Amino acid sequence: MLIAHGFCVCACASVCVCFPGYQQANVVILPSHLANDFQAFCHSNPGPLPLLYRSQAGETACPPLARDFDIRCNTDTHTHTHTHLQILHHTEAASEKQTWSDMVCFYLGCSFGFEGQLKKAGVPVRNVEQGRNVSMYRTSVPCVSVGVFSCPLVVTMRPVSADLLNAALQITHLNPLAHGAPIHIGHPAFLGIQELSKPDYGDQVELQPGDVPVFWACGVTAIEAILSKASLAFSHSPGCMFMTDIPDSSSSITSPTTPADPDPELTPSCFLLSHDPLFYSLASHRAVEKIRQLERIIGEDPGQRGIRALFVQDELLHSCLALSHSSSVAITTGFPTHYMHSPPDETDGPPGAIAIATMLLALGKQVTLITDRRALEMNQDIMEEAVKTGVLKSAIPLVVFEKNKSDSALHFLCHQGDRSKPRFDHLLAIERTGRAADGNYYNMRGINIKHLVDPIDDLFIAATDIPGIITTGIGDGGNELGMGKVKDKVKSFMPKGSLVACDIAADYAITAGVSNWGGYAVACALYLLHTCPSHQRYLKKGLGAEPVTSPAQLQDWAANLPSVDKEESILSTLVRFGIRSGKTGHLAMEVDGLTFHPTHSDIITRLLEATQGPTH
Repeated sequence: MLIAHGFCVCACASVCVCFPGYQQANVVILPSHLANDFQAFCHSNPGPLPLLYRSQAGETACPPLARDFDIRCNTDTHTHTHTHLQILHHTEAASEKQTWSDMVCFYLGCSFGFEGQLKKAGVPVRNVEQGRNVSMYRTSVPCVSVGVFSCPLVVTMRPVSADLLNAALQITHLNPLAHGAPIHIGHPAFLGIQELSKPDYGDQVELQPGDVPVFWACGVTAIEAILSKASLAFSHSPGCMFMTDIPDSSSSITSPTTPADPDPELTPSCFLLSHDPLFYSLASHRAVEKIRQLERIIGEDPGQRGIRALFVQDELLHSCLALSHSSSVAITTGFPTHYMHSPPDETDGPPGAIAIATMLLALGKQVTLITDRRALEMNQDIMEEAVKTGVLKSAIPLVVFEKNKSDSALHFLCHQGDRSKPRFDHLLAIERTGRAADGNYYNMRGINIKHLVDPIDDLFIAATDIPGIITTGIGDGGNELGMGKVKDKVKSFMPKGSLVACDIAADYAITAGVSNWGGYAVACALYLLHTCPSHQRYLKKGLGAEPVTSPAQLQDWAANLPSVDKEESILSTLVRFGIRSGKTGHLAMEVDGLTFHPTHSDIITRLLEATQGPTH
């Protein structure tokens, strides 16, 4: 035992002491003058610091969690309460000033509390199998600061077999006071962790074949927070937990922000977005089903073009999950199908691109539009008009790509041509003419329009070799950039498919009856993801106080959704600039031969109802 300033505590142990079947807790003991700030710090960072109980100053017991317990001596009458305490920090002055009556104990949830449930569900717990403490890492993710408390997030890592990820999610999601669902699944570098073999706390836990590294927020974050902040402070030794009397299957521990009966529709599922680097994202069952409803709506084919043959389920969902995690997105559009007219462009594409850009900007992303040099001035004028009419709050940067040398695309996409420093993390093409297998660009009539097209396809080709850049293509015929992912279907089922099919694949190919509809659906899906608690928590790494979004923010996002009025306005602007309907060539309020009212306006209304619910 250590005697420190009149406090009797156990020495720090190097062996993890865990008793399966019971909820476990991290322990922090601080002087009372820091207690309110630390409590606020916990509430602001609920993922790593789920607060189970705060004692009164001088209180030695913890009645909601364990009976007949005295934290000072680490002894009790129950065999499953075993805590190893360590002195984190003290000064000589503390010897004179600090007494137990001035100390406050905090008991915080611990991820060991769900390991028993994982094992019961058939999810192997590798650290237990290997007889080791769990691996804990200091990340580069800053917690929300409160008062004197600020520190990086600490996480635990448990390897989970890829086919059992959803089982692990569903179990841990239901135990939010044991840190809840993971805050990251995939490559550790996303958290600033350089080497899994060198944990900052605990032991190295080895991945088995087929395992994925899964990271949970960790209560050791509290140790990082209180180091050097108090004249005297105690904590449990990492891995040696306070054992409660509460079974790990019990929901008897509750908090104001944790419902006792979670909504099953909010249970998250995980989706693989990238193999290199490995990255998964989460979304709730409710959000996923709504996005699938959006996908069904845009897959309708009133123009009888046979677009359903190109459909791949969940491309919209995967693309929007990736866009949600992005910070800088480059969007390109423009299909000069009317080669006999000036301008040769069609009305499909630009409205959808603007709808996507508008929502991305509202979500705080950087957005750049890439256009052909021949269309730069026209698109600048259209942008100015969109700002004047209120469709856009401000003009979006417009750039052109020119191929001057073999590595032009690499230098366009990455700072100084360095693949480790991409300027964009997502490239998106919507109704953008795509290069066919013979190197030419064709409209659906099989006319070669290569002379009107800049080689923006090269950017999508180069992106395949740049880790961290994901690509999306949106199309309605198969000759659009990115639709190379479904080129075999295009060749088999679309008119002149063998000739016109785009050969350049995107990571995700969203098919729609009209490409603009795909753009509207992307904007709506991004809104759904950012109003999904499971996804928002994952984005924020379990940090930030509830609620995750403010009413003002929700109102702003809703205002930036596409609407019938805004889309009618932008289409009217395009017509005034001489841009024509793709299928008919009419200079009229139509897209792909379908009039805005009632066809396009009805689709927009239905997408909004699927996103926000009926308006009446």
